[in-house]
Amino acid sequence: MAVVDRELATEKHKDQDGVEKIWLKHYLPGTPYEINPDIYPSLIEMMNESCETYAELPAFYNLGVTLTFKEIQELSIAFAAYLQQVLKLKKGDRIAVMLPNVLQYPVVLLGALRAGVVVVNVNPLYTAPELAFQLKDSGAETIVVLANFARTVQDALKTVKLKNVIITHIGDFFSLPKSLLTDFFLKYIKKKIPAWHISGTIKFKNALSQGKKLQFMPVAIESRDIAFLQYTGGTTGVSKAAMLTHRNLIANILQAEAWFAPLFQYGKEIMITALPLYHIFSLTANCFFMMRIGSMNVLITNPRDVPHLVDEMSKFKFTVMTGVNTLFNALLNNSEFTNLDFRALKLTLGGGMAVQKSIADKWKEVTNSVLLEAYGLTETSPCVSVNLVNLDAYNGTIGLPVPSTDVCILNDDDNEVALGEAGELCIKGPQVMLGYWKNPKETEKVFTKNGYLRTGDVASMDEKGYLRLLERKKDMILVSGFNVYPNEIEDVIMRIQGVLEAAVIGVPDEHSGEAIKAFIVKKDPNLTADEILQFCRKNLTGYKIPKHIEFRKELPKTNVGKILRRALKNPP
Repeated sequence: MAVVDRELATEKHKDQDGVEKIWLKHYLPGTPYEINPDIYPSLIEMMNESCETYAELPAFYNLGVTLTFKEIQELSIAFAAYLQQVLKLKKGDRIAVMLPNVLQYPVVLLGALRAGVVVVNVNPLYTAPELAFQLKDSGAETIVVLANFARTVQDALKTVKLKNVIITHIGDFFSLPKSLLTDFFLKYIKKKIPAWHISGTIKFKNALSQGKKLQFMPVAIESRDIAFLQYTGGTTGVSKAAMLTHRNLIANILQAEAWFAPLFQYGKEIMITALPLYHIFSLTANCFFMMRIGSMNVLITNPRDVPHLVDEMSKFKFTVMTGVNTLFNALLNNSEFTNLDFRALKLTLGGGMAVQKSIADKWKEVTNSVLLEAYGLTETSPCVSVNLVNLDAYNGTIGLPVPSTDVCILNDDDNEVALGEAGELCIKGPQVMLGYWKNPKETEKVFTKNGYLRTGDVASMDEKGYLRLLERKKDMILVSGFNVYPNEIEDVIMRIQGVLEAAVIGVPDEHSGEAIKAFIVKKDPNLTADEILQFCRKNLTGYKIPKHIEFRKELPKTNVGKILRRALKNPP
């Protein structure tokens, strides 16, 4: 394991400012205090090691097709050669990748990184204006896109130029006649591929065929070279691209390896990957980390199709799963899910949004596996903290900071608060981004004078170093001078049996400044607002009780299923 020996790192009990890292005392025995992010010069060196070590083992599965580590390596080299020799992409050029969870994603990802090209992950569900913004901002002149979303690229080309458009199809790795039948079914029966016309497109299969005949010329990649422009709303303002280096990702992979070492067997694990790989959580935890330990990813192309997701899960003795609270909730409300065999399940990791106690408790009841909550953000590659792997029940915290990570909690004057007090969580570590792409003003805003990243999240730390996430600063509600955290109220409402989903926001109020409004999706159609208020009165102090309740058929969500409070505050 690429870490620093624990006994040699005792001086690291204090951070650079001399503040004691109290959380280190509560690490599991054998967990290192520090990792060495400089042991590999690039992600490619790290991934090559895995592909060679686990060559014949399955690496990725999707819709009945499996690629081994050796096949992933060979295909990515072919794609890299095509980018390099045919498209003439150079080190530092950007390539947009607009793919859901399909086998093409890891091939394109590793191929681009091999060629020294910077990957710009794009949500396939983006609208044409959203795509055009990302293309213009990143300067990407090449895109790889699934045919299902080519119409969006066509529309974006009205306002932005691209040199190369590479089109791939769901069935590109299927054998004949399955590949042809799949494409026909999706296009003409399911109507999942809207008509599009873009002149001069490149077929992905042809690019691979050509690339296999070409000589790839290895590129000198340094650990501090940018690997990803990963777009995020960030901690302030509009969408920005976090510059994540090879070293950032290597650090976070090694931090995860150090943390989860007691659980995993190299070359033996099976991961259910329902979160999209283009999202930073899944990119690091599922794609890179699982490749690092020689394990298989079961790629779920459309996790919103819960029956299909459950059907795919039933085919494997899966040992690991990542997800967000809403995904776990959707699974728990599927009757077939509860009949699955969970005996092999070692780890369920929740992140991306707060895990609710009612969901965590039900997950443990159904799967006999603790839903382990972690915390991170795009700007930190993403992992900052995780609960201990021997946790026996949900504890309401986001765990302890991972190795080589410094944290502090600051008030509005940038002074550190006392233990147990709330403030803004700030992070320093090798996983923290370089800054925002071509945006020095926003970069300056998000870092403190002594180099800590401001997360924009309100948190507290207890005497053992456990972090408790209270709220996004911008989501906190101020009722008559009292701070109210929506997560707390949502957690209470979700304990009502008739509630399927809940979201809470603050709305203007002439008497209290702000009032609490709850948006609720019913599980029980007979549930009333009065029943909800009665339950809240029993479990919340007066100023935390919702003043307004609105029932909805569904709640707005991000691409990974995180509920969008801002869309409730500012409806289109």
